[in-house]
Amino acid sequence: MTMSRRGFIGSSGLVLAGATAVSGRTAFASVPEAPTMTDASTQAPLVPTSGPDYQPVATLNGWTLPWRMNGDWKEFHLVAEPVERELAPGMKAYLWGYNGQSPGPTIEAVEGDKVRIFVTNKLPENTTIHWHGQRLPNGMDGVGGLNQPHIPPGKTYVYEFLLRRSGTYMYHPHSDEMVQMAMGMMGFFVVHPKDPAFRRVDRDFVFLLNAFDIEAGSYVPKVNTMLDFNLWCWNSRVFPGIDPFVVAKNDKVRIRFGNLTMTNHPIHMHGYEFKVSCTDGGWVDPAAAWDEVSIDVAVGQMRAFDFVADELGDWAIHCHKSHHTMNAMGHSVKTYIGVGKKDIAKRIAKIAPGYMPMGSNGMGEMGAMEMPLPNNTLPMMTGFAQFGPVEMGGMFSVVKVREGLAKNDYKDPGWFKHPEGTVAYEYKGAKLTEAPRATPPDSGVQSADWRVKDPRKPRLGPDGKPLPAARAGGHSNH
Repeated sequence: MTMSRRGFIGSSGLVLAGATAVSGRTAFASVPEAPTMTDASTQAPLVPTSGPDYQPVATLNGWTLPWRMNGDWKEFHLVAEPVERELAPGMKAYLWGYNGQSPGPTIEAVEGDKVRIFVTNKLPENTTIHWHGQRLPNGMDGVGGLNQPHIPPGKTYVYEFLLRRSGTYMYHPHSDEMVQMAMGMMGFFVVHPKDPAFRRVDRDFVFLLNAFDIEAGSYVPKVNTMLDFNLWCWNSRVFPGIDPFVVAKNDKVRIRFGNLTMTNHPIHMHGYEFKVSCTDGGWVDPAAAWDEVSIDVAVGQMRAFDFVADELGDWAIHCHKSHHTMNAMGHSVKTYIGVGKKDIAKRIAKIAPGYMPMGSNGMGEMGAMEMPLPNNTLPMMTGFAQFGPVEMGGMFSVVKVREGLAKNDYKDPGWFKHPEGTVAYEYKGAKLTEAPRATPPDSGVQSADWRVKDPRKPRLGPDGKPLPAARAGGHSNH
């Protein structure tokens, strides 16, 4: 059953979960409902209606999990299950996640809260949940076999712990971890300070970095991939499917992110310097905070940075590893920069009509071309803005800073209207003189043209006569 978050929070009735059993104390015969979400767009923050005040987070292309109060316990319900996730328009993936999405919903609570989290397993194998970075009893840490039994399919287990410190955390399985995390099982966990004024911001965004290897035309990630991923994601979305960060001018903004990929990511934001404010180890003392424009996040780490949005515009934010701002990249693609392919293109077109030679002058032309693609995949470079193709993909989005936005307005405001005279423009003055350039040294290597060899015809020597046939085991194409 899907229920609106507002309706869930305001509901006094309890909805039975579909699990066959609840382990532990028999008093928990009734478990809270497990709301689901299939919409891939950023949902409005879940504003608290009771208890301590805090600025709720906005989960990029995600949502916050509702809870119910049961005495002095704040109760949540996560369901581990297969899900279908749109990575960007034109491509979907069959993943594993929680409550209808990958990553699962963000959990938000307050320092000092007692949380009880029901976890129902609807996967085809055992699972657990590890509460990454939290201080809690050892038996609640979620490492299957080490400090708890694995959760079998069809069962529900209960985690209970006191939130002892505020900060930025995440959750993920510690049961068949390689497969389950490669399939998209993860989620964000934010613990707000007990003091509402402590490090308060006006807008607080969160997302997780994850990656998949999904071949064109297929839907399920290759779980044994170690490094050669082809889809680099924020919250299981890639550009142009990643929503913008919508911000009002002069807002104090926090952006938090966690890395559950197999490599580090230097996250760079244009237009601003920012202060690193928090890690999963805790808050950075303001006196020790440092200014950056890029911050690296290693595997298993969380980072947060703060800035004041006093510069209007559409500011790019992305991973600075250039291959991580590409989609569905083939690792075996040849490099043809500087290679003239006109002659071979004509010959290939005779047997493959519509063939388009590309790559001789770089790959930027791909961003502007609408080429046919296999089913369920994405172009390497894609996305258009007001001045043309953006030529990006993967881990790329835009911080949109605007005047006059209401406090809880997160709707995409469209493209920035630049004041006159503030956009780079073409020079059309007097012809520029050529700058003197040094002559490069002679490499001694002769340039070569493409030649097409018909294997049905004999090879000819310098005198024009056929050469002897290659011996068995030799290479006739050398």
